[in-house]
Amino acid sequence: MKCDICGKEGAKVRRVSRSYGKGKNLLVIENVPVISCPNCGESYLTAEPLHEIERLKTHQNTLASERRVRTLEYS
Repeated sequence: MKCDICGKEGAKVRRVSRSYGKGKNLLVIENVPVISCPNCGESYLTAEPLHEIERLKTHQNTLASERRVRTLEYS
């Protein structure tokens, strides 16, 4: 796959977790497809995942499941 940033071949899709908000408003979306380029070191989202993330955030009250997660604060 060609990187949209540097134009070189070798970019790959990685699946990552992304967090939005904080505290009681924290939302974690898992398995987000991110393009990662080993040549320039950039990682980015394409339009389709960005639209899906916005849809998920908009409908989080009906789509999300609640899980307990251990958290730490860097001080």
